[in-house]
Amino acid sequence: MDREKKCEWKRHRVQALWALLSNSYLIGFFQGKIYQGKIKNLCVPGLNCYSCPGALGACPIGAMQAVIGNWNFKFAFYVSGFLMFVGALMGRFVCGWLCPFGLIQDLLHKIPFPKKIGSFRGDKLLRKMKYVILAVFVILLPMFVVDILGQGLPYFCKLICPAGTLEGGMPLVLMNQSMRSALGGLYAWKNLLLVLTIVVSILIYRPFCKYICPLGAIYSVFNPISVFRYKVDQEKCTGCGVCAKVCKMQVNPVKNANSLECIRCGLCKKSCPVHAIGEVKLKDEGVRHQAEKV
Repeated sequence: MDREKKCEWKRHRVQALWALLSNSYLIGFFQGKIYQGKIKNLCVPGLNCYSCPGALGACPIGAMQAVIGNWNFKFAFYVSGFLMFVGALMGRFVCGWLCPFGLIQDLLHKIPFPKKIGSFRGDKLLRKMKYVILAVFVILLPMFVVDILGQGLPYFCKLICPAGTLEGGMPLVLMNQSMRSALGGLYAWKNLLLVLTIVVSILIYRPFCKYICPLGAIYSVFNPISVFRYKVDQEKCTGCGVCAKVCKMQVNPVKNANSLECIRCGLCKKSCPVHAIGEVKLKDEGVRHQAEKV
């Protein structure tokens, strides 16, 4: 158990450091203003709200919605290329190590509660919902429901995203009088979703990542083929089942070491008593390809 805790806190330190670096425009929190410098044109790999007063970069999901139905094809290709590059390199490692909202959910789940919920009836079906949200709110609505200039709205950010409410909406409203006077039903709806996400995060490990997050949906597709991925040495594996028991995403690494739900947290690797779980090395890939040719 000590090894698991050390692994968790090491990951949390990396998450916290990355969150600080991504949101290091600290003066924005005091002024209630969004950073508008040139760096803001670049995307960060995790779900980090563009409207967060401290954010130096753009959220790739927000950027995709902004340009997917727009004439600015160059930027659209940049966002798509960025997502494919990061996904092909790391897969959902981003979710486990580089997403600020992932860290928030991790810490919320550490709050004591008499009965935590692991898996439940309908869990697997609900996990498919993030792909529906990606298709409908991130791609189809911004692409086809547009204004006279041919620009779509960021529907996921506007109607759903609790990370945007927490990181962007609330700080801006607190520090900006003009925004407070313009609050309405939509802001109340977004805060309701945020409260529900916080409560459920105490009971269920990373519910937003499991069921809602469209960025996780994109990266998950790359999990089986990304450069950084896991492998299980079947000769070492004893089938004890420890790795499956410690996985908070309910993945069994022995059956599928690179499941679409795996966030590469490393708990399975650290908990394995015979060290049968490791990362795929590039040299191993080279050997495999040579063997396939022969």
